[in-house]
This record gives sequence, C-alpha cells and structure tokens, in this order.
Amino acid sequence: MLVLHHAWRSSASRRVRLCLAEKGLAFQSHLVDMMRMEHHSPEYLKINPNGVIPTLILEDGRSLYESGTICEYLDDTYPDPPLRPADSYERAVMRNWIRYADERIGNLIIFNWVHSLAKVAATWSDAELAEKLKKVPSKERQDAWIRAARKPYTEEERAAARGKLVAMLDKMDDTMRQTKWLAGDAYSIADIAVVPFIKRIDEEIAPDEMTPARHPRVAAWWASIQSRPAFATARIEGFQDELAKT
Repeated sequence: MLVLHHAWRSSASRRVRLCLAEKGLAFQSHLVDMMRMEHHSPEYLKINPNGVIPTLILEDGRSLYESGTICEYLDDTYPDPPLRPADSYERAVMRNWIRYADERIGNLIIFNWVHSLAKVAATWSDAELAEKLKKVPSKERQDAWIRAARKPYTEEERAAARGKLVAMLDKMDDTMRQTKWLAGDAYSIADIAVVPFIKRIDEEIAPDEMTPARHPRVAAWWASIQSRPAFATARIEGFQDELAKT
C-alpha cells in the first residue's frame, strides 16, 4: 500500500491527498508533526532530503516528494480517471499553473504559519532556535523559521502577500473566460494545484474577493471543486478546525 507522510494543514499535502482521492487510491496515513520539526529529523531526511512534506512511499519502498511531481506520477501510474489534459499544449498550460502556484507559496506561508508554528517558535530561546535551524536543509525554510520565531510579518508585508494571492484570482478568472477549468475543459492537476490557496483565501485571507461580484468564474469554479466527492475525502478543512483537533 502507498504510504503518505503528510500534515492535514500542509498546502502541498492537501494537493496530494486530493489527487489520491480523485483516483480512489487508498493509502496509509503517516502524520508529520511540523511543530516538533519531525520533517527535519534524520529519519525523515532519509526519505526526503529536502525536509518538506509530503513524501509518498511507493509499494516497492521508493520515495517521491514535491507535490506536483507526485500528482503526475499518480496520473501516469493510475491513469483512470485522467487528471492531465490529452492535448500537449493544455498539458503544458497545466504545468505552468503548477509552477505559478508554487512560486506563491511564500505568500501563503505568511498567513499559514502564524496559526501554530509561529506561536511555538516564538517560545524558543536563541540557543534552541540556532540548534533547530541546523537541522533545516533549505535556507529558504531557515529564513521562514527565523521570521516565525523572531520577526513577525508586518501589516505591510501581509498586505503585499494578500495582493499577490488576489492576483492569482484575477489570473484564474481571466483564464476561465475561455475554458471551463484552468488547463482546458477538463478538471486537472492544474486545478488541484491551486485548491489549497483558494481554500485559505476564501476562509481568511480575502473572502471578500471570492464573491460572484468580484471573481464570478472563480466563485463558480470553487463551488464545483467543493462539490466533488474527493474534496471531502481529502479533508481539506479549515485551519482553525484542524487546530482544534490537535
């Protein structure tokens, strides 16, 4: 059986769970406690040297990481139902959407980490912080932990991040003037890639932008996404709801 190392609130984990749910694939769930930095432990780094989640362990024991890569692997290996366009141009558009979303993950972190990770990191002493940073393989994530622990994001930075995420809605709305979904007229990994962003925008970051008056095509798209059975199966729930369970 497939084994997924993930966290319920992790945006990348949500993508992979949604893909697995769309495929109807069962998996063994292995939760990673990010507040205890389990994803930077020596044991975890053996299966994912980047120290990020999720990681998918295949039935033969090999591991895969990076959510976009995992989703494409799943579509290659379990092709029914297809989650990539048959047309080569539309498949390229799909990959551009995945990249576009990935480039905005830093803007999402500004809002996501404040709910739990920043509160924990702020309690660490300077010595504890320095020791923990030694275990983080990515300088980008080291910087994120430093910001979480010592330099809370300013209102100006939050406003800038919000603006870039709202720009995603603008791009989506413009794209879907011509197509039903983001990479053509069929639901694909492009749509899955942006779901975690839209969930957070809708519940906290900019819910006023998710109305039919502001972004009508995104609002209709989001209603369609949430009505899919896989959405419930993948447990893409509210941040505060998930925090209440931990």
